[in-house]
Amino acid sequence: MVFAVLAFFVFGQAAVVRSDAQGAADAAALAAAREARDHLNPALDLAELQPRDWEAILEGRSFDWPRACAAAEEFARRNDAGAACTRAALRFTVEATTDRTVGDSVVPGTGGMHARAKAVAEIIPRCTLGSLPTPSGAPTGTPSPGPSPPPGPVVIDCRGETVRFDPLDPGRWRTLARSLFDVRLAG
Repeated sequence: MVFAVLAFFVFGQAAVVRSDAQGAADAAALAAAREARDHLNPALDLAELQPRDWEAILEGRSFDWPRACAAAEEFARRNDAGAACTRAALRFTVEATTDRTVGDSVVPGTGGMHARAKAVAEIIPRCTLGSLPTPSGAPTGTPSPGPSPPPGPVVIDCRGETVRFDPLDPGRWRTLARSLFDVRLAG
């Protein structure tokens, strides 16, 4: 009877460690997706982008990808686990392994067992490029060789709601990105 109680205790301990691994994997995958969404590729000059470039941004093709998996690994560490992170398009897969083990018990071989879990998070684009400003008419005479005017705000359509983004004020990107893209765990 005592052996049965101890065996059930070990299985309970294993379930807790497994739950810790899943929590670490979920948190790490979400951290990777959020980190990617919140940071554009630093090589982009927002003031110089053409409409097709903005379409690429709104489709999620211009994020700062290298930062994402580093964020996943950091979140796993905060949850006492290690993580391996991979990206495929707008999806991040994280496999987490707990630092702690199930522990010594009456069940042979459990002392060195670490729990492993996998989670996938994805970035889901919610918006499209809105209507582009119409030109102010045909140019007259010879164009003057002056500087080109600064770009106006980019109009973005988010499921019927119009959002304007000023490319000369990119500090707002992180806040704006949370409106433009959803982040969620994927099945």
